[in-house]
Amino acid sequence: MMVRTLPTAVATLALVAIASVNANAQAGRQAPRQAGAASQTVSGVKVGYTDVAAVVGLGGIGEAGLALGGRFEKIIKPLPNMADGLLGIRAGIDWYSFSVLGYSWSYIPISVSANYHFKMENKKWDPFVGAGLGYYVVSEPSGYAGPGYNSGIYFVGVIGTRYFLNDNMAVYADAGAGAGSLHVGLSWRIGKGS
Repeated sequence: MMVRTLPTAVATLALVAIASVNANAQAGRQAPRQAGAASQTVSGVKVGYTDVAAVVGLGGIGEAGLALGGRFEKIIKPLPNMADGLLGIRAGIDWYSFSVLGYSWSYIPISVSANYHFKMENKKWDPFVGAGLGYYVVSEPSGYAGPGYNSGIYFVGVIGTRYFLNDNMAVYADAGAGAGSLHVGLSWRIGKGS
């Protein structure tokens, strides 16, 4: 299933990225026309950076088509011995459902991962990789006599990125962290961090 839906997910991510770059370019061309307008700077992620994201999972698991979810991450520590990267702790939750032969199941994957954020010269980009654990909460239909789907623990291996549209909002994408082959959405900074 993932192999068939991955090209669609990648194409969707590319369209989101192109649209955000075009929107940024439009805003950049309009800014000089406004008298006294300050140039938009992006500080990117740093220790203390915290955000929340709303995501849609594409290329769902099993019979699911779309998943809805959220992410929360806080950057907690510099890693000078690891190419000056940053350590972040991310929590995620997703929801999806599917039906087979008139029976419906719902899944709620909840996960936590430690993420390594690469040091970037261009602060608009924030690529990261991470690993952690998750727990599936499975709700089965009553009266179903077929093979069971159980709640349980699963391994999380995540790769993702943010592309900052401004200092407080970014296009967000991750793969491997929840209920879809690829999750895309928007993230918003909480507070100012350090």
